[in-house]
Amino acid sequence: MKKLLLLCGLAAATCVEAQTVWTPDLGNGKYKNPVLYADYSDPDVIRTGDDYWLTASSFNCVPGLQILHSTDLVNWEIVNTVFAAQPPYDHFDRPRHGEGVWAPAIRFHDGWYYIYWGNPYKGVYMTRTQDPRGEWSEPHLVKEVEGVIDTCPLWDDDGKAYLVHGWAGSCAGLKSVLSVTEMTPDGKELIGEEVMIFDGHGDHPTVEGPKFYKRNGWYYVFAPAGGVKPGWQIVLRSKSPWGPYECRKVLHQGDTSTPGPHQGGWVEDVEGNSWFMHFVDMYAYGRVVHLQPMTWSDDDWCIIGIDRNGDGIGEPVDTYAKPACRNKVRGVLTPADSDEFSDRKLGLQWQWHANPQSGWYFNNPSQGELRLYCHVRPEGWRNLSDNGNLLLQKVNAPTYTATTKVRFHLSYEGDRAGLIVMGHDYATLGLVLRDGKLVLEQGVCKRAMKKGTPEQIVASAEYAATAAPVDLYLRCRIEQQWNDDGTPRMMCRFAYSADGKRFRDFGEPFEAQAGHWIGAKIGYYADATVRKNDAGWIDVDWFRVTK
Repeated sequence: MKKLLLLCGLAAATCVEAQTVWTPDLGNGKYKNPVLYADYSDPDVIRTGDDYWLTASSFNCVPGLQILHSTDLVNWEIVNTVFAAQPPYDHFDRPRHGEGVWAPAIRFHDGWYYIYWGNPYKGVYMTRTQDPRGEWSEPHLVKEVEGVIDTCPLWDDDGKAYLVHGWAGSCAGLKSVLSVTEMTPDGKELIGEEVMIFDGHGDHPTVEGPKFYKRNGWYYVFAPAGGVKPGWQIVLRSKSPWGPYECRKVLHQGDTSTPGPHQGGWVEDVEGNSWFMHFVDMYAYGRVVHLQPMTWSDDDWCIIGIDRNGDGIGEPVDTYAKPACRNKVRGVLTPADSDEFSDRKLGLQWQWHANPQSGWYFNNPSQGELRLYCHVRPEGWRNLSDNGNLLLQKVNAPTYTATTKVRFHLSYEGDRAGLIVMGHDYATLGLVLRDGKLVLEQGVCKRAMKKGTPEQIVASAEYAATAAPVDLYLRCRIEQQWNDDGTPRMMCRFAYSADGKRFRDFGEPFEAQAGHWIGAKIGYYADATVRKNDAGWIDVDWFRVTK
């Protein structure tokens, strides 16, 4: 391998401060969609007082169930996570792609905040708290059952409680139907028989993601149908939680460029105006969140979005006047992405691909660093999709640059670490210890999660003749491009620098792919081929996202 020529063909670039890369608040009383350009799949939202609380599917990623807060439905911050490890704990100690938290529902009842979700392979779970920013209870298994997903509770005026849910065909052997079950008033147990309230076969196939509400004596179930990318929203209503239910289509793509307005939740602002938050599948970018105005007719039916052609069905908006707000927002607020690692806890944006284990990492706030150890590969290892110790975050904008400063302390042959863009396909840029030398490598793996294909090294060059610790700046430029059919592509280009000022492209351009039910994510890997005394590690100084 030839020596890297660090001064040859270098592109001038400076390490600028982190900045907001996607701002939905237009600053003129209006907003643009998406209000969250990140993978918050299956969002649900409530308001208590002047505060809005949102959560979304986290699947196998932990800490799970990120809690977002807003005072205007447009400017959002991550303020908490519900659990640091996912039950069943021994099961999720290894990556379980596509399993875990599916389509949670958040509700407020009798002084308590509740979140329900279905794990299609394990059952229905519930957690609660009196402070969304505080500690949530240990997840409680409401019912052990396979195939139940997209659960949402409703506490009625007479003290009774109900749960609506969908079915995962892959586990239950049935789908496209919605069911209701009675719950104990404390919400900890399902009682009685399942009642099918809606069969979507025919006009509304793949109906799923129901949300349960009551208004003006009517029981409403909001649900998406027609599939994730090409689908639409329906609303069911009845005078009884058990039905029979009437059905109307209330939101579809229509003549807009917003495909498949999918699962979400209804919420009222501080002046009683109705809004609907839902996701749109953006392929590698994941399921980004849109905000739609919503109106009610005198006969108690709703329309989501704007009915531009008078057909009685709403269409999504690109921009709109912001919801009413009593408390002025403190400037532009967006979910965290950059991190200086100066706290004793990980930033709330970071998630692992499995329950974190002792020795994976240490915070070192006195030095402003995060230490990640090269963790030995699990038995049966195929590629990095089998590594639980991938520390990753969502991609938060269509186009941006992520840069990190890392010091490498690699100890044994095969120790490696660096920057990764992870999905069903993944790409890495980092250093590996090989034959006593530090080698800069780009790895690419196609169909990593489902097929378990081996990783390929597509670019390699000697960086240092010894294994002495070195500082290195790694960079990934993410750019959104468009296919001829109007679908987006996430194109990634990796680069490195010895001084943080001049960067050199390295390896091949990489087209990111979504993961299993989640968008592509970016972050760190630290991998070892053998378990020996005093493993190698990297000290991460900072991670900064810029335009």
